[in-house]
Amino acid sequence: MDGVGELYELYHRDVYRYLLGLTRDAGLAEELLSETFCAAVTALPRFRGEADGKTWLFTIARHKWLDWLRRKQPEDVSLTELYIADTAPGPELRLLRKEAAGRALELLGREEARTQKIVKMRIEGHSFYEIGRALNIREGSARVIDFRARSKIRSILEQEGYHDIL
Repeated sequence: MDGVGELYELYHRDVYRYLLGLTRDAGLAEELLSETFCAAVTALPRFRGEADGKTWLFTIARHKWLDWLRRKQPEDVSLTELYIADTAPGPELRLLRKEAAGRALELLGREEARTQKIVKMRIEGHSFYEIGRALNIREGSARVIDFRARSKIRSILEQEGYHDIL
């Protein structure tokens, strides 16, 4: 690999789209894109080529997004809660959100181990590509399993009265 400039030219659009999908905010995605490539400049001497450049950059981008979430969210709000909903402004709704997150994890615990792993990896910010590689399944299979599990959990939570915070 010749350098971060070459990686930027090849992958900056893909990394931006990935971050935009995570953040749903164009300005934040651009900010995190810059942070990603700044971090890549620093990390390039340690890059061993065990993954391709795009995967390496996606990993850095995911970590930048998770760092941003940790900085912006109150300490008592977990990443799991953020995955379920981030619409509750007051303490009452935050408590309900926390309860819903606990219930969601309980429901997830009833699923088969592979499904649990896929959903937890998504919560941690892994791409479906990374999940597929880690679990030796197709990327599309990881997407379908995650979607079905989240839909099932969301449906149960809605039936249990958590519909206002989902």
